[in-house]
Amino acid sequence: MGDLESHDGTCRRLARIADVAVLAVDYRLAPEHPGPAAVEDTVGTFVWARQHLQELGGDPEAGVALAGDSSGGALAVLAAVRLHAGGMTPSALLLAYPNADMTLLGDSVAQEGHGWGLEADDLRWFVEQWLPDPDRCDDPQVSPAHADLAGLPPTLLATAEHDPLRDEGNALAQQLRDVGVEVQHVQN
Repeated sequence: MGDLESHDGTCRRLARIADVAVLAVDYRLAPEHPGPAAVEDTVGTFVWARQHLQELGGDPEAGVALAGDSSGGALAVLAAVRLHAGGMTPSALLLAYPNADMTLLGDSVAQEGHGWGLEADDLRWFVEQWLPDPDRCDDPQVSPAHADLAGLPPTLLATAEHDPLRDEGNALAQQLRDVGVEVQHVQN
């Protein structure tokens, strides 16, 4: 679920409203390519985009940011962690209702995981595809809430009241603040 076509309108809208160049990543998908394959693809695309920023119509002064919604939010954070460790911190993060904790232990999974469009059972299935080994759900390489978030760039993070991922997104915003990351958290 989710691909270049399903997110084309959102990417175009973001490019127009924010007046930025947007490069959508056609990363490898689970279950054929379990985590962290998509993170590796995101990191590789970031490095390529940084090298070709002017060709893409990007602003060298602004740098390259990472953005994603739901599982894409997880990928953006995990890629930012890897990039920062390698000395290439993105300029910003834009995260919309990120899937931040693959353990899915937040209360909102149970409270909001029925009847609001994203079912708790579907979430568990998605995580099983991403991580066939359930013992890896708290692995910092594949679960943002368990990663070292220090040094990440300014972050805009949005969560939604009736989203099963709400609590883990709220917790991620606080974790980022706790390690000194500038966070603007929009709660809808």
